[in-house]
Amino acid sequence: MPDADRAARTVDLTLLTEAAEAAADLALTFFRQDPKVWHKENASPVSEADYAVDSYLKTRLRAARPDYGWLSEETEDDPVRLDCHRVFVIDPIDGTRGFLAGSDEWTISLAVVENGQPSAAVLIQPTRGRIFSATRDGGAWLDGRPLALERHVGLHRAKVAGPAALLTRLRHALGPMRDSGYVASLALRIAMVADGRLDLALAKAQAHDWDIAAADLVLREAGGVLLDVTGGPIVYNRPSPRHGILAAGHPVLAEEAAGLIRGVEGSGAQTAGDGRTG
Repeated sequence: MPDADRAARTVDLTLLTEAAEAAADLALTFFRQDPKVWHKENASPVSEADYAVDSYLKTRLRAARPDYGWLSEETEDDPVRLDCHRVFVIDPIDGTRGFLAGSDEWTISLAVVENGQPSAAVLIQPTRGRIFSATRDGGAWLDGRPLALERHVGLHRAKVAGPAALLTRLRHALGPMRDSGYVASLALRIAMVADGRLDLALAKAQAHDWDIAAADLVLREAGGVLLDVTGGPIVYNRPSPRHGILAAGHPVLAEEAAGLIRGVEGSGAQTAGDGRTG
């Protein structure tokens, strides 16, 4: 990688980290304070905290990088981003339901996407003070400690988290398995694979770029992979920022899980959704 690219990503990472820390402080002023809540067309909640953090990050980041595009869950999409070499991809609060319930399972997710792939990423869990960060080809860290996946365990022994419908699919193919439940923030769920608290994280179809871009880079730089179960590549900053069913883990484990889910889906087995996103 040319030195200029490495330097640009390092500078972007510093910008994202500083912005994330300030955004976390802002979000915490609303946490457990009964913020105003509205509901989108798909019935998912959005709070005044989501909007406040989004506005803060948009103002700060775009002032620093006016030539970067912008894609955020809480900002109306502007197709101008498609012509930008680099794009900020932001989820001001990932896991809004957890945030509103007073849970620790919410994060603020920030990434720079360059030519369709994340190049710098920060994921902060404000209530715990945890900061995941990564740069492409530069490694991943949790609070400054390098992250690296250990050898994968077998799928029967893996600690797995995801929507109930996907866990049911895996059980249909695999039999008994270790169910680690559901983590409200999809970004955190993926990052927990990178730091070893989970072995496998699953996400149902329709996750968006802002849900996964930062965590994808953290996991990738730690030695893991985020796979589209259908086998297609995960590319960011496309006209539609949605993705298919996802599996995150050690490359061998994620591919094994993806194959089993594909097999169950192809067999016509029916599972009920759990009414949650991600």
